[in-house]
Amino acid sequence: MPAAAQPTLMPSTQKVDYEGFEIHIKAMPADDVGTRYTYTAYVCHPGANAALPGHTVPYHPDGDETFRSDQDAKDEATHVGKSIIDGTHPDLSVLGLVTQGF
Repeated sequence: MPAAAQPTLMPSTQKVDYEGFEIHIKAMPADDVGTRYTYTAYVCHPGANAALPGHTVPYHPDGDETFRSDQDAKDEATHVGKSIIDGTHPDLSVLGLVTQGF
């Protein structure tokens, strides 16, 4: 009898609308067994083409930071995205998106 196939852990995506911007989040396992999670994300204007340079503000966790669940990773990415939009993030800003019209 063949061994049961291991489930494939697919990235979980989410879009959050906030203050006239969109936060796009992709949460994914940070290890092979799916016990820790990470994310990649970006902020953009609605309808922006994320493939074009300068149309997004991309971000991700620093270093080896991981989260206990898919939802924890999405919650943190949402929090960071909102700080970028609000102008309270220490390093990232949507100013380039606003001034360039993207």
